[in-house]
Amino acid sequence: MTVAAAQVLGRHVWSELMTSDPRAAEKFYTTVIGWTSAPFAGSPMPYTLFRRKGDVGVGGLMQTPDGMNMPPFWAMYIAVPNLDDAAAKVERLGGSALSEVITVPTVGRMQMLKDAQGAVFYIIEPEPRDAPPDADPEIGEPSWLELMTTDPPAAMAFYQELFNWQPSEAMDMGPMGRYQMFNRGERMIGGMMNKPPEMAQVPPYWAIYFRVPDINAAVERIKANGGQVVNGPMEVPGGDVVLNAMDPQGAGFSLHAKKA
Repeated sequence: MTVAAAQVLGRHVWSELMTSDPRAAEKFYTTVIGWTSAPFAGSPMPYTLFRRKGDVGVGGLMQTPDGMNMPPFWAMYIAVPNLDDAAAKVERLGGSALSEVITVPTVGRMQMLKDAQGAVFYIIEPEPRDAPPDADPEIGEPSWLELMTTDPPAAMAFYQELFNWQPSEAMDMGPMGRYQMFNRGERMIGGMMNKPPEMAQVPPYWAIYFRVPDINAAVERIKANGGQVVNGPMEVPGGDVVLNAMDPQGAGFSLHAKKA
């Protein structure tokens, strides 16, 4: 693998909300997380960009296309050096494509896929550009990726082969099994675990955590703007605090604050 390819492979480069009410969702997230928003002129359909402080893009928002029978959800875009090769590898590893290849000028080629257990994600072959080096997430940026699935060891093997994500620390969660964390290079970027029994009817899914400065203030903003906190806030090993929530349209999202 070339140095350039290694810099791209397995990098979480974008997050995207597909929803039933983009205007309401835009108001909710700019208020709750503190992003600014603006339309993206380069899209063939209405598309809103979310930016953190410093005018740095972190994600996007769009209407769920007609005929796509999916509830509102956030999806991660993971970079690959060659989209066609990566899509073929997904098929070989037991996953499958959920969309055609989408080409956005100046952005790249992308495709919606699902892994062997059914969790949805995108791969993207970005247009060549200078990429900033990996760094700890800033306020407003995605800070953790979390897979809730039916077979964590198989999922870890899938993503290790596809994105070169490497299993690192694991935490015993008692009856719920192990929480398997994983790295991209030197940085720990996420974890995966068994879905709890009460989520038996929910398909496997990826949760994206966004960093905020104060988790308790975020709780109040979520509740005041029609969202719902479904789990937390709770302290995690190391002292940081996280929560899982649902926006007014029903999309799950998660927040993370550094320990005080």
